[in-house]
Amino acid sequence: MEPTKTAPYLLLWSASDKEREDRRRHALRRYLTLDRTPDRLPRAVRLAAGRPAAGPVRGAAVVDTVDEAVGALLGPASPRAPQRRPVALLFPGQGSQHLAMATGLYGYEPVFTRALDQVFAVFGSEGHRLREEWLSGDPDVPLDDATRAQPLLFGIGYALGRMVLGWGVAPAALLGHSVGELVAATLAGVFTLPDAVRVLRDRIDAAVATGPGGMLAVAASADELAGYLPTGGQVAVAAVNAPRQTLLAGPGPQLREVEEKLRADGLTCRRTAALQAFHSPVMEQATARGRSLVAAVRPGPPAWPLYSGYTGGPLDSAHAVRPDFWARQLADPVLFWPALDALLSDGRHLLLEAGPGQGLTAIARQHRAVRSGASTALPLLPARPSPPEEHRRTLLTALARLWTEGHSLESPVPNPMCP
Repeated sequence: MEPTKTAPYLLLWSASDKEREDRRRHALRRYLTLDRTPDRLPRAVRLAAGRPAAGPVRGAAVVDTVDEAVGALLGPASPRAPQRRPVALLFPGQGSQHLAMATGLYGYEPVFTRALDQVFAVFGSEGHRLREEWLSGDPDVPLDDATRAQPLLFGIGYALGRMVLGWGVAPAALLGHSVGELVAATLAGVFTLPDAVRVLRDRIDAAVATGPGGMLAVAASADELAGYLPTGGQVAVAAVNAPRQTLLAGPGPQLREVEEKLRADGLTCRRTAALQAFHSPVMEQATARGRSLVAAVRPGPPAWPLYSGYTGGPLDSAHAVRPDFWARQLADPVLFWPALDALLSDGRHLLLEAGPGQGLTAIARQHRAVRSGASTALPLLPARPSPPEEHRRTLLTALARLWTEGHSLESPVPNPMCP
């Protein structure tokens, strides 16, 4: 059977106990099998989602066709005791961007669309250009330049975060990587959206003014790389993403020299999608111009727990309100792995990566807490450029997991797709 034009669908069901859940599954299968109308799948989805109360025994499936839905309803028994682990949101930074990222959610998921339109509106005429370039999917757009990557990553991360909040999920923690930390801080109320965009614009202008540079991912620890970094040079450790996953950054010529030495010694290296040397000494002068602006917007204490890639742990209110803390983020290294370790050491979590690329999901899956199954990491978007249906499928898969974990899902979910 061919998928419908509006597939995929998220089918949710629940009951107060296993016996009633079996009856619920049977009733849904019977409805799908006996009804021969073309729209029976979306109607069954609405019927299942329209139950007045969510029971503790839950099931979910992301399906394209009636046959897939019937097969899911014949599947293994649903767990009796949902884990309901606290949700932590992860926001990626520069390097995670790719062509047409998240465009499959624009015009599809209403809260995401409204929030992203708000970001574009705050950017003014520049936002209109960004929106048109983003939606065009034009491969000639210099997406890796800070002038495109940073505002789009900020906007998409912010819109995904607002979407999750719109589901009725209150995050137990927020953790961002580079510009993702500004997203997390904005959602947590440290900055208003207009003030966050002012800070971001200033950062972009300052970064671009430093001239061309780049970033290099190396499969080695920061300690192993120390001997390759020239004393007094401008190539430095830009991010500690995992125990053997380190980013270097610096001006183009110097970074190439370091890269050649690393490759000659058999170390695996990969250039990341950045045309500026973020989080390196190159950005030192750029930080000075940002202090007065951050002081003027007066950041406030976070409303939700923030974990910082610049402290390597929880961000307390004293740090959150300091202008110098935010101004220095262009030059200071990102300690993502220590921050993630601090977060996961604080208990079991369901980690949702709110941005493109799935890079932070892959990093989190290296952590012992995720490998053991105590915590779980899930993306909200595909890992690479994909058709719109894959954007939606990835999103609905995360929604299904939230449901079976025991989280209550409020309007406009559980099925943003249904007409």
